[in-house]
Amino acid sequence: MKHLQYIIAVATLLLFSNCSVYNFTGTGKIDAKTFQVNYFQNNASLIEPGIERTFTIELQELLQNQTNLSLTNTGGDLVYEGEIKEYRITPMTATADQQAAQNRLTITVNVRFTNKKNPDDDFERPFSFYHDFPANEQLVGANLTEALDVIFERITQDIFNASLAKW
Repeated sequence: MKHLQYIIAVATLLLFSNCSVYNFTGTGKIDAKTFQVNYFQNNASLIEPGIERTFTIELQELLQNQTNLSLTNTGGDLVYEGEIKEYRITPMTATADQQAAQNRLTITVNVRFTNKKNPDDDFERPFSFYHDFPANEQLVGANLTEALDVIFERITQDIFNASLAKW
């Protein structure tokens, strides 16, 4: 009986030691050791200064926080690059006297992802999200920061999911 328990314990240990397909961040097995996030240019027709730097840093930080990969400036196994294609504010709802009651900020980022270890994972595609805000408020200062936080958190997580979690 003890012999059987020993065999089960060893088999279980071997099973779990070889099972590296999943980890706690939801990423599958990644052969890469490094990643690089190139500067995302702001090519939108309406320019909000500084958002390209903010986006680039937020994508770098998300990848550092959710993976064991090392950030590098050149020669990364995984490369993220692209541009901010759209920064648009549109009225969403109207009041009874045809005034805008709510506006929507939409940001679209085109991403080119290259996996040098597995070229089948490469893609180029847009990622977009929005934030609604009252029409009587200006999108500056804390209001702009809040909107960018919401939008960039969603877009960077979507990029992570598409490139590493395969969702």
